[in-house]
Amino acid sequence: MTKNTLYLDLNSGISGDMLVGALIDLGVDAARLERTLRRLKVGGYHLHVARAQRGGVTGTRFEVHLEDDHPPHVAGGQAVPHRHAGGGCQPHSHPQARNFADIRALIVGSRLSAWVKRKAVAVFQRLAEAEGRIHGMPPDEVQFHEVGAVDSIVDIVGACVALELLGRPRVVASPVIEGRGWIRCAHGQLPVPAPATLAVLGQRGIPLSQCDEPHEMVTPTGAALLAELAEEFGPMTGLCATQIGYGLGSREHQTRPNALRVVLGRSSAAKPGRRTGATTAGAGDDWESDRVAVLETNLDDVSGELLGHFMETALAAGALDVFYTAIQMKKNRPGVLLTVLCAETDADRFSELILRETTAFGVRRTVAERRKLRRNVTRVNTPYGPVDIKLGRLHGQSVQAKPEFESCRGVAARAGVSVRQVAAAALRAWRRG
Repeated sequence: MTKNTLYLDLNSGISGDMLVGALIDLGVDAARLERTLRRLKVGGYHLHVARAQRGGVTGTRFEVHLEDDHPPHVAGGQAVPHRHAGGGCQPHSHPQARNFADIRALIVGSRLSAWVKRKAVAVFQRLAEAEGRIHGMPPDEVQFHEVGAVDSIVDIVGACVALELLGRPRVVASPVIEGRGWIRCAHGQLPVPAPATLAVLGQRGIPLSQCDEPHEMVTPTGAALLAELAEEFGPMTGLCATQIGYGLGSREHQTRPNALRVVLGRSSAAKPGRRTGATTAGAGDDWESDRVAVLETNLDDVSGELLGHFMETALAAGALDVFYTAIQMKKNRPGVLLTVLCAETDADRFSELILRETTAFGVRRTVAERRKLRRNVTRVNTPYGPVDIKLGRLHGQSVQAKPEFESCRGVAARAGVSVRQVAAAALRAWRRG
């Protein structure tokens, strides 16, 4: 099922529940998604997945129902109990409010995969930073009401889980289209786009255009998922569609179907237009390419505990890699070269994190081009159970095959054998075809 590219058609906007619904409509197993979500220590809810129509388009409606639901209300482009599609936060306590530190601890302490944890925490961090700027407070202290409710946590984590179940395809998106009008949230009545939506998209450098639809179409949750997951924005170009899914909102729009269309396929050539991340190599190459920021700083007065904490924090926030190199500094002092690799658009965010969380007084930044094998994940059967293997392809041939560690660890624990045995069995099964 995994292909190179997942394209998000944003002509009707995006919200967290619409994205999860679209990925289920595309082919993600809803039962497997629900089982995986149980690894998150959140209870008191159940999922409802149903086929429906919006504006003549048939798709999937994904809803999170709380066990003590009141009748749902319609807001923004989705019906959700206890939450308004406008998202947002409140700086004061509320029975359902959680601050960013609470949500991060909840996700990091779960049994979800490392990739899902990183992505989900990074989505919430984008929201926390946006709300922190709006309300003039540190991100960790920002308390979420609508976005912090159980249903929104499940939407965000569920979207990340669904993408992993698809094999983590490269995500690209169309230009962002938003409606007009007003929304009601914890702060009262606010104009569309919601302040958090504008802040999240603006921080990532994503332009937004409004249309004549008199409703909110892009929620803060949808904007944060988009800002974290999408690598570039522009029209669909050179994409051979193999699967198409539609995720539905609750209301009928006046000017267009209230449906998020997602397209899974293979990109045949590089896409022109505005670049904000990874690109596909030219037709003569069979690899992928992208640009990453390389952030460096020399430290001679930092403890190992602080460095360990920084690495965990940066990786949880979405850094591509963090590593240390022993160096000799001036005055013959032994030191450490701290290096962070991140998306080019996230360079300022991680530079600030280095300056806040380490003893650094400055950060050097360069931009590097990468060449990457085309990747997909396949599943093989072993005597111990099914195992996922990540494949790297070049010129149509698999030149790298690596059993996924978390998959091997889970199978090994259930079978009572070592992870090495499971990995070796997975490679043998893959080589046999």
